[in-house]
Amino acid sequence: MIPKVHDCASSGDGDPGKKNESPPLAWSGAPEQAKSYAIVLHDLDNGIIHWVVYDIPANIAGLPQNIDHAYQPTVPAGSRQAYYRGSANFFGYQGPCTTNHTYEWAVHALNKESLTELGSASSTQAAEAAIDAATIATASLRGSS
Repeated sequence: MIPKVHDCASSGDGDPGKKNESPPLAWSGAPEQAKSYAIVLHDLDNGIIHWVVYDIPANIAGLPQNIDHAYQPTVPAGSRQAYYRGSANFFGYQGPCTTNHTYEWAVHALNKESLTELGSASSTQAAEAAIDAATIATASLRGSS
């Protein structure tokens, strides 16, 4: 089960435990050719992309909890996030908003240091396509809401 602190706060139920904080994540065993990383969060039951963070430097092997909701978050330095368009419009993490769904966090090892084709107006779908094109390895973690 995904801890409630990572659920979206916009569900309308007013639950103060739902803080929409991105979870701490860590990875290891990436290929030596990895030049950067990206994380994509999908709701597997309805196909919505809830979060894309990319241009994570290759020397980073994890993310702290509660990454800034900004195009260029303060940590990890150099990373960027795609613009989430849905019932809420902002940069960064949009946690689970629907119960009884399965969510997947996928970390992608990329063959590029930076996805220069993406910018602050890029959607999560455009970011995912650029990530898929540059992926050399991937691993995932699933949880239920």
